[in-house]
Amino acid sequence: MHRDREETELTTTHRSPALAATSVEEAVEALRERGLRASAARRLVLEALYGAEGPLSAERVAEGLEGRLPRSDLASVYRNLETLEEVGLVRHVHIGHGPGLYALAAPEHEYLVCESCHAVRTVASAELDAVRSRVREQFGFEARFTHFPLVGLCPDCISESHEH
Repeated sequence: MHRDREETELTTTHRSPALAATSVEEAVEALRERGLRASAARRLVLEALYGAEGPLSAERVAEGLEGRLPRSDLASVYRNLETLEEVGLVRHVHIGHGPGLYALAAPEHEYLVCESCHAVRTVASAELDAVRSRVREQFGFEARFTHFPLVGLCPDCISESHEH
């Protein structure tokens, strides 16, 4: 029985297992093993993700990461990100009210976002196991923070709010 269930659709991440490709070359090999081409456009998307320090919007990928990579067609970037997510190389996360952001799927990681300064902290999934256990004990619910982050105040903003 589902209580308080509305007919609302949430975007959710793909359920395919995360693939542990540590380089663009390993990711290309994983694509080929699954019968997929490693086109120039797909390779550019992979290079952007492997070269990034955190999740990226499709727009930033298409713009070439501030000139570090060639520009790409935005529709092509979205198609390639979707394919990469379907095979388990990429995951997307919704941080704030903007578009979804994309990051490499492995190692599994989750996000903490400060609602005041908007800082994003990437944490290994295992670091949130205690939180997940508590939610499971209290509500019987298996929580994941891979698609939507945990939101709150970062240590700097907490300190700043106590000073005022």
